[in-house]
Amino acid sequence: MVITTSQTSRPVYLRLRDEICAAILEGRYADGQMLPSVRAYAAEQGANPLTVAKAYQQFQDEGLVIVQRGVGMFVAPGASEVLRRRERESFLRDEWPAVAARMALLGITLADVTESA
Repeated sequence: MVITTSQTSRPVYLRLRDEICAAILEGRYADGQMLPSVRAYAAEQGANPLTVAKAYQQFQDEGLVIVQRGVGMFVAPGASEVLRRRERESFLRDEWPAVAARMALLGITLADVTESA
């Protein structure tokens, strides 16, 4: 994931949430797979464990992770599909209009984009 200036101005727990979301969407944490412990993920990311716990709590509140007391947190069944749908909707609503406007300004067509990919 490439960090942009707009991402660095976001709270750390939201950036961590984005990283976890990307890992789930990329399949690094598949449905049913255990997530790293709060302490392990905090150490890996160089973050405060309370900040990581806040990011994890959001996933738990949304039903995207399941906590098994004494064992750990697991990606909920279907979480990757729910996240993919939400991220697509967010992209099309929040990001695509600016991309489309910039493409129009520069005379770039969808065909141009697909040819260069």
